[in-house]
Amino acid sequence: MDRKELAAFLRNRRERISPAEVGLPRGPRRRTPGLRREEVAQLAFISTEYYTRLEQARGPRPSREVLGGLTRALRLSDAERAHLHHLAGAPPGPPPGPSREVRQSLLDLLRRLPQAAAFVTSATFEVLAWNDLAAALMEDFSALPPRERNLVRRAFLGPRLKGSGPHAGDRLYGVSDVDTFARLSAQRLRAAAARYPDSPEVTGLVSELLAESEEFRRLWESHDVSAEPTLCKTFRHPVVGSVTVNCDALDITDRDQQVVIYTATPGSRSEEALRLLSVIGTQRMDPQQADFPA
Repeated sequence: MDRKELAAFLRNRRERISPAEVGLPRGPRRRTPGLRREEVAQLAFISTEYYTRLEQARGPRPSREVLGGLTRALRLSDAERAHLHHLAGAPPGPPPGPSREVRQSLLDLLRRLPQAAAFVTSATFEVLAWNDLAAALMEDFSALPPRERNLVRRAFLGPRLKGSGPHAGDRLYGVSDVDTFARLSAQRLRAAAARYPDSPEVTGLVSELLAESEEFRRLWESHDVSAEPTLCKTFRHPVVGSVTVNCDALDITDRDQQVVIYTATPGSRSEEALRLLSVIGTQRMDPQQADFPA
């Protein structure tokens, strides 16, 4: 345990956070930048005396529970969380769950792909961000609660979900490879469950699918974890007809996310269909990112 570096790191991160960022009033006569020590202690569910001793390099080695509380209180990134654990002499375990935060550069990328349907998914296939053409081709994700923005849930339970737009009630937006996607998504979800064994989000999704989908139970029991890429698929869109797209998925390894990009072959009928969708289906010009409760 490096007490001096741990103290300096905690103090530095505390001073970077404004009260508004954690839902606290600024209040009068606030002399310290960022949060007060007692506010961090309150948010981390530890005593102010204990936290003060940590910042003064006098505290005992914090437990993993305390480190988890400090991670949440100080809004630490995954890299900062790992650094905190190493300073405390307690190498970090697996991340608590899949990251839902999408980098601004990726949001900018979605906006700069007006002729492609592009979106970002989490390790559990939750759609986290999307551009207008993706919403026009698939559905308006902003109209759905977060749990129904999940592609693996829609693949196995699609007809039971509310949905929105032209594909409401479809299993998976009328795609030609729904059975292949179901198989590969079950394999990737099994791998994600191994990476995030303590995540309520992952374990809850798996439990729901096991309880409600016989197909998922069969695929899950195969214990397969390989996932071959899908290079091409066709959407049966009720407005513009069949749209065949090339599929590319870019791994964002530091956040365990993927950017999925659908493009049509230049000069094809599908390219014309996407161009038409970009006109009739666009509601907003900015890529959308889901809002999640803290």
